[in-house]
Amino acid sequence: MYRFSIKGEEWIVRFSPQISIETEEKKAILQSILHIENDLNLFTHGDAFLVVNKNIGIIVFKVERIPSLILTVSTIIPEENCYFQ
Repeated sequence: MYRFSIKGEEWIVRFSPQISIETEEKKAILQSILHIENDLNLFTHGDAFLVVNKNIGIIVFKVERIPSLILTVSTIIPEENCYFQ
């Protein structure tokens, strides 16, 4: 679990228990969040969004605003498992 602040709001990033990732991957995920920090306020409670990271693949986030501002990394889809048409 990590904490960070964006525009005066305290956020928590947590990782779903079924995800097994290394510290370097966690750092890459946090960097990805910092790139979209201006857009986090657009998401409401219960929303989900994807971030494509060149090194990791697709990261799926779930947004919770009640009782705290929490981003949960629910799954990571490796790039080799991604198919686009």
